[in-house]
Amino acid sequence: METNQKVLKPERPVAAQGNFYQPITNAIGPGMNERIQKLRKISFETEPSLSIERALIQTQFYKENFGKYSTPVLRALNFLEICKQKTIYLGEGELIVGERGPKPKCVPTFPELTCHSVEDFHVLNTREMQRYTISQEDIDTYEKEVISYWNGKTMRERIFSYVPTEWSDLYEAGLFTEFMEQRAPGHTALDGKIYEKGMLDFKKEIQEQLNKLDFLNDPEATDKKEQLDGMKISCDAAIIFAERHAELAEEQAKTETDPKRIKELQNITEVCRWVPANAPRNFHEAIQMYWFVHLGTITELNGWDAMNPGHFDQHLTPFYEKELAEGTLTREEAKELLSCFWIKVNNHPAPPKVGITAKESGTYNDFTNINIGGVKKDGSNGVSEVSYIMLEIVEELHILQPGNSVHISSKTPDRFLKEACKVIRQGHGYPSIFNPDIYIQEMLRQGKLLEDAREGGCSGCIEVGAFGKEAYILTGYLNVPKIIEITLNNGINPVTGKQVSIKTGDPRNFKTYEELYDAFLKQLNYIINQKVLVSNYIDRMFAKYSPATFLSVVIEDCITKGKDYYNGGPRYNTNYIQCTGLGTVTDSLSVLKKHVFEDKTFSMSTLLNAVANNFEGEEILRQTIINNTPFYGNDNNYADDIALQVYNDLFDAIDGKPNTKGETFHLNMLSTTCHVYFGKVMGATPNGRLAQKSISDGTSPSHGCDVNGPSAVIKSLTKIDQVKSGGTLLNQRFLPSLLKRDEDIMKLGQLVRSYFALGGHHIQFNIVDTATLYAAQKNPEDYKDLLVRMAGYSDYFNDMNIDLQQEVIERTENESF
Repeated sequence: METNQKVLKPERPVAAQGNFYQPITNAIGPGMNERIQKLRKISFETEPSLSIERALIQTQFYKENFGKYSTPVLRALNFLEICKQKTIYLGEGELIVGERGPKPKCVPTFPELTCHSVEDFHVLNTREMQRYTISQEDIDTYEKEVISYWNGKTMRERIFSYVPTEWSDLYEAGLFTEFMEQRAPGHTALDGKIYEKGMLDFKKEIQEQLNKLDFLNDPEATDKKEQLDGMKISCDAAIIFAERHAELAEEQAKTETDPKRIKELQNITEVCRWVPANAPRNFHEAIQMYWFVHLGTITELNGWDAMNPGHFDQHLTPFYEKELAEGTLTREEAKELLSCFWIKVNNHPAPPKVGITAKESGTYNDFTNINIGGVKKDGSNGVSEVSYIMLEIVEELHILQPGNSVHISSKTPDRFLKEACKVIRQGHGYPSIFNPDIYIQEMLRQGKLLEDAREGGCSGCIEVGAFGKEAYILTGYLNVPKIIEITLNNGINPVTGKQVSIKTGDPRNFKTYEELYDAFLKQLNYIINQKVLVSNYIDRMFAKYSPATFLSVVIEDCITKGKDYYNGGPRYNTNYIQCTGLGTVTDSLSVLKKHVFEDKTFSMSTLLNAVANNFEGEEILRQTIINNTPFYGNDNNYADDIALQVYNDLFDAIDGKPNTKGETFHLNMLSTTCHVYFGKVMGATPNGRLAQKSISDGTSPSHGCDVNGPSAVIKSLTKIDQVKSGGTLLNQRFLPSLLKRDEDIMKLGQLVRSYFALGGHHIQFNIVDTATLYAAQKNPEDYKDLLVRMAGYSDYFNDMNIDLQQEVIERTENESF
């Protein structure tokens, strides 16, 4: 049965609805001691900046050594040189130490991948959003020393000098994006091995494999030797980096006058002399162990969606429980150490993005995602006291990073879900919620072992993989609504008038909906094939020119195989294509099917002319579409069946396509902020969406079109088989007044349980009213730390451009469950 759909909203609400937002920028939040309050203040208030130090060290090293060594050894020695020379930082009151740059919020550049131009630096230094400060002196030095050497040698230049015209036409039209045109592959997460082994143990394993090499019968033995040699060097680099921090702490202790701080610095010295060389012995060492590994991977290469500890609470729990029993650690001390770690992650904004990549992902967030809860390797409940401590930290610190997610299986206690919902109620956008019962099935379908799947989870936004054992590479976003747009224009991009894809016929001549949909499928398959073709080329370029010898040490099977992380070394090797705009494309097809082909409310020519003119002079037609079309997200089979067909055809077009590492591509339904960029490169669409407006995000319904409440939304979404994907994203927004009472919290938990029981992969919430968002736009200085959930991550509302802000505002504001 159809329902009346109403998309139009009033320009301003009259008053806020009791939002929970409370600024804590200049106050000690509940539970934060003085140390954490000070460290948080520094992290929150420090403006991101750029450092050219890594680029200068690397450029000098390459000038002196390029051509002398194999690529893996060259890359490892380069990493070693950076670890030896880079400026190290140990701030006042810190307990967890180490920065990627010379100071907090200072980001290095990676000229071997993308050598920024002088113009890039000026843009980054002056742009209103996602600004990175850099001095003119550094720009001049970079131009003289770095640009002059790397010009023509970067990975980005290799990619764009190769790609065929067919790919370029689609890329420039906004049919898809390419993640690795200016960064290394990201979305890496660890298992628990680094808490059982140190770098010296890994070196022994590497030497054992070197001793086994068979140069007589194995044609790859020489390549394996070079890779393994590089991995050994990388282990030494990490140890040296930590030792330098031990020496700095030791020096600071000599001049320190506070006895308490002297003791802390002496302990930091001991910790850094032990890890990462050896396996950690206690809670503090375990956190610092992970942090040194994290810093190593993001110093080696700039893998945005950085590095993730995986199930950090599960890894830390044995240390916590042992020390608690022995009386060497209290709960508050553990919480303080974890809070220091949280702030460390927040000190690391993502490396700067330029060009299309900046448009598709406009955020400082580097997407480190702490998985909390879930299940253990044996399938039992993974929640511990450390899990609850982490939830408290998320609520109290209220900072951008790290991202965090709770994992709610059928084994998870209701108490944990309730505590998570209480944090969600605060309106920070954290944590998001995942369903291990479903994503374990997703990984099993992809061929992973049950134990490995259970140990897996989310890295980055919503995509899942086997932690510590898999390279799961996101290759870029697919603009599915743009595909219907060019289908309706016979392969022409109507925004530019250029023929960018194949000709599939003038839609004015189509007699049936099936004929139209067949043309859409032909376009879809052509575009995906072009995307995969170039993604595979890029994969080989990274394997050949930019091996990650340090990251390879800590990922399962790379040592055993003697192969790099980017070259098929991990146990599992997956490529994902992220499909965006399911709601927009579904609703557009619903309009075409119902009004053009079935009811003949208006002709194809009439609709296409209205769309081409952005519905100018056709508001009656547009309102007819908005109010009399079955739209996705309302538990209406007419629209939901179309969504199911599109989803299944995306799956058929992507899943199983071969990658270069002996495995395959898979489907992922993720948008991050790319749905805003994709909307900008499109004209109007048949569903009544106006030109340049955002398309729908993830698998969420179109903005304002889910009018039957959240229960109807989850019923619509679970009609698609989410096990076929490697992740789906669902955004929901509730009025804060809806969650005032404890019984309201229970209702939110029940909604989550219901969605997951029906097969949902992921859900996340914004608990903020429209009035608060408008107030933040009008008086941003009063809402400096207002966090909202954007896509698979949260962001400060004031760090988002006006288009991103408006996208959040236009989401359906649910007043009931």
